[in-house]
Amino acid sequence: MPPLTSGDESATRTRAIRRVTLVAIAANSALTLGQIAIGLFAHAFSLVADAVHTLSDLITDFMVLAAGRHGADPADLDHPYGHGRIETATSLLLGASLAAVGIGFLWTSGIRLQHMDTQTPLHPAALIMALFTLAAKETLSRFTLAAGRRLRAPLLEANAWHARSDAASSLVVAIGIGGSLAGYPFLEPLAAAVVGFLILRMGIRLGWNAVRELIDTGLSPEELARLRQTIIETPGVAGLHELRTRHMAQHVLCDAHVQVDPRITVSEGHYISDSVAVAVRAAHPEVSEVLVHIDTEDDGQAASGGERLPPRAAVIAELAALIGEDDKNTGTLSFQRLQLHYFNCHIEAEVYFSPEAHPACIDALKQRTDAWLATHPHYHKITYYILLAP
Repeated sequence: MPPLTSGDESATRTRAIRRVTLVAIAANSALTLGQIAIGLFAHAFSLVADAVHTLSDLITDFMVLAAGRHGADPADLDHPYGHGRIETATSLLLGASLAAVGIGFLWTSGIRLQHMDTQTPLHPAALIMALFTLAAKETLSRFTLAAGRRLRAPLLEANAWHARSDAASSLVVAIGIGGSLAGYPFLEPLAAAVVGFLILRMGIRLGWNAVRELIDTGLSPEELARLRQTIIETPGVAGLHELRTRHMAQHVLCDAHVQVDPRITVSEGHYISDSVAVAVRAAHPEVSEVLVHIDTEDDGQAASGGERLPPRAAVIAELAALIGEDDKNTGTLSFQRLQLHYFNCHIEAEVYFSPEAHPACIDALKQRTDAWLATHPHYHKITYYILLAP
């Protein structure tokens, strides 16, 4: 069986998220209808209110379904990093919903504590329905939370906590109905206040995590240290600086400035950058994209170069003028290849002449170059070579 590509894995994950969400939609639909029917029959208006709360979950379930579908869309011109932030935005909305529900419980419990004398006689069927709803919602919450962690889908985890808030509200309803049937009506508003605080806390936590992702919060210091170690241990890497990370849904994006031997070829530097990306993805599966910038020195520690060093065309013109003095006299010096090394604030040049170049002319050029370097501070060293005959 051929291995799954990243596109296949993304499609499989999307289908799994959709299946879990459809299960939640079906369960909440059945519970909503049951709560409304039994609530009206047993005159348990708290059960009807809990059904309205469950109905709000159905709306969020459809939001999760839509976000999971569009969040897996591939990158396009307008969204070059993909659409993963759709999941993040929806998680933020769900967190805000949890916080609003928690505040609602706190507010309602305060009002009920002030009106303890307004209690309506209830039918025992209301307690049975409340307990059944509690068990069903807790089971649904655990099922969704396990799927969210398995699929590394914060959106599903947020929806699981939302289902947990429903279970908490059903617990409040069960305690309230049971307390009312037993002659202790104060238990319902008291429990509502406690659970309301817990729901508010969960909503703030989920919302804060989503906000942290939206403002590009990086990995923890421990995770960053492991990532740094992976990069440093890659063959060819001489140093690492400016390592940055950020989250996007279940993925992590990483970019790093990797220092290599300044005298290697461009192709070898590219090979090392590819090796870093492969090593990071292998050791850190959560990292989906790695952008490696190859440096010859530590940008953070390098001194300011002041004016920009001259480009290759200007260097060729200056060296041609220097070498041309001998060329005019002897006609034997013309360089065939020029290797430039741009280091901190200076240039080192390696000039290669054809095999026909006369060693005496090279010696004279070297003596004149020493004086020339004193008037051209951009250059640190110029080395001359004669190519071997083929």
